[in-house]
Amino acid sequence: MTMIQLFNYAGIFVFAATGALAASRRQLDIIAFVFLAAVTGIGGGTLRDLILGVPVFWVKDPGNLMVCAAAAILVYFSANLLESRYRVLLWLDALGLAAYSVIGAAKSLALGFDSTIAIVTGIMTATFGGILRDIISGEPSVLMRREIYVTAALAGSVTYTVLHSVAVGPEVSALVAALAAFVVRGGALYFGWALPTYHKPGRTSEELKRDGYIKSK
Repeated sequence: MTMIQLFNYAGIFVFAATGALAASRRQLDIIAFVFLAAVTGIGGGTLRDLILGVPVFWVKDPGNLMVCAAAAILVYFSANLLESRYRVLLWLDALGLAAYSVIGAAKSLALGFDSTIAIVTGIMTATFGGILRDIISGEPSVLMRREIYVTAALAGSVTYTVLHSVAVGPEVSALVAALAAFVVRGGALYFGWALPTYHKPGRTSEELKRDGYIKSK
């Protein structure tokens, strides 16, 4: 098994586990555990393959679905042992994001797409499953948290793409890129790293009325 294949299964497993953890926080049944685990584990990769116009990876290899089911069952019987399920969810999500930012970029490059497409698909692969998980389960969206999230996926996919372009071996590239993504996201979770935010709110309804954009009744 190559490093990229290992990262693929690891990314699926930890992302699927975060989906199952979200189901445990909502006290859902085992079917919901498996469903949320699968949506989270394969969501990003599915979007990537559809955009790249290639066979969807879990259709070619149903073993990926078995990985999701295994993660769901494991969490179903062990989630009650965790002191803070939401904090574990965030850290597992960071691991999955790190692995998938590499997988998304690596697959695009292997198919002959240029570096820009590799970076974009790396980001999509790393973030889309978590976004779906939060929407379906009603969890606070990772995108709406102030700490860095998408930027961590960007760090991983850019690092892998740059190392690939200078002919660094795929194993080393994958490890370094995944570490870069995890350090950025982990630092955001632990230290609260965040990018500068926008501080220019839109005009109030009273101001819009005053300026003639809204007609007073």
